[in-house]
Parts: sequence; C-alpha cells; structure tokens
Amino acid sequence: MGITREGRHKRRETGGRRAKFRKKRKFEMGRPAAGTKIGEPRIHEVRCRGGNTKFRALRLDSGNFSWGTEVCTRKVRVLDVTYNASNNELVRTKTLVKGAIVLIDAHPFKSWYEAHYGVKIGIKKGGGHTEVAVEDHSGKSKQIQAKFKKRQSGRTLEEALDLQFASGRMLAKITSRPGQTGRCDGYILEGPELAFYQKQLHKK
Repeated sequence: MGITREGRHKRRETGGRRAKFRKKRKFEMGRPAAGTKIGEPRIHEVRCRGGNTKFRALRLDSGNFSWGTEVCTRKVRVLDVTYNASNNELVRTKTLVKGAIVLIDAHPFKSWYEAHYGVKIGIKKGGGHTEVAVEDHSGKSKQIQAKFKKRQSGRTLEEALDLQFASGRMLAKITSRPGQTGRCDGYILEGPELAFYQKQLHKK
C-alpha cells in the first residue's frame, strides 16, 4: 500500500466513525520524506502531478544565507545541525529541514563586513568579550576616507554576533524546503531570536 494524504480514516470532530466508501486515489498520494543530510550535493528530480517537478535534495553542503540588518547575502557552507523545535531526532541524525537551526561558516560575512566598514571584527579579548579595531586609511584618498567615515558613523554590531565572528561559526535558520526545492537557504539569527535559540541550546 502506498503513502496517502487522505483524511477519511480519521474520526469526526464529534468522535463518530466515518464510513469507508472509497479506496485510495492517486491524487491523494504522498511520498517518503527526503531526509536531507549534510554532504556532497545530491539532488533527484521528481515528476509531480501536472507534469511539475520537485527537486528532492538527499545531500547538501551549502546554501544562500542572508544577514537581514546588513542586507548581505552570501553562499556559505552548512557545518552542523544544532537545534530543531519539532524533533530532537532530526538533530541527532543531522537532517536539514525547514525551520532547523544550523551552524554556518562565518568567514564570507566577516570578510564582507570588514571590507565594507573598514574595521576588524571578531578580535577576542579576555573574559569572553570581543573588540572592534578601526583600520588605518591615512594612505588612501580623501574620498575613500570620507566614505569609510560616513559608513562607520552609523555602524552597530551586536556583541553576540561579534562573538560568533570570533569563533568563525554562526547560527542560522533554514527557511527553504530542501526536500521540495533542492535548496538550503535561510537567514542569520540576530537580536531576540538569537538570544532565544542560544538559551534553548544552553538548556540542552
């Protein structure tokens, strides 16, 4: 018997049983879960109803992740799965699904930030703190100096993010559906959301 998505076998809201008056239909068909793992990319094309195609990612190792406050998106490596609100088994087996919290490589974002603002970030100090060092632009033209000065005037960097840059790894959330689209895209956690997930990870 194939996997089906019909709901006729369920009882009514009142608790009564429904009559079994028909068999399974092809348009109610379901398929086995993809169970996307971290590894060398392996994507299968699946023909769906209406001749449409889905891209079943069986293994992925990278994706496009966005840094919302800085409006910066980079293709980065996915290193590990750290938390999943729905099921701890998906963390143990390192399965990539929508909504999973993953560790990604921080270096592409760090190098962009340093080039854009002309500062060095993720410099470790004692006591679990970090510091930001401003680069010397005295050898550059006045136009370049003015550009960096203007950018630095409104610059802010969250302490929690700076600590992650120091470690070279960042927490991010997957927003695409790897088993449907064949992609592992998402965004970097920051602000209260980052604090919440760090607290959840600390509980574990």
